[in-house]
Amino acid sequence: MIIDHPLLGPRDAAEFVYLGDASLIDRPDWQAPDAMEKFHAYGYLRDNPAGEHQELWYHEQGDRSWLVVTRDTVTHTITKVELARDVARGKTKARGRGK
Repeated sequence: MIIDHPLLGPRDAAEFVYLGDASLIDRPDWQAPDAMEKFHAYGYLRDNPAGEHQELWYHEQGDRSWLVVTRDTVTHTITKVELARDVARGKTKARGRGK
């Protein structure tokens, strides 16, 4: 499988480490009243979708960047690759606008 790194171009998936669901970017607030329940869900509860899914990948044998890869889990077709920092910043901006 080839991952088209946004900064470095096409790279073999062997250079990366799969780290799971991209929802891990949304870490719960540790000070919230229901923090224990939220962290339990954050750490242990995951969907296992068949089809398009956003995943976290770490470029271990390269520039050490974190990526959000949108991949079809049935066909392994990759439709989008973004830097995780850009995805996280986009979510922060969306929250700031009340979304």
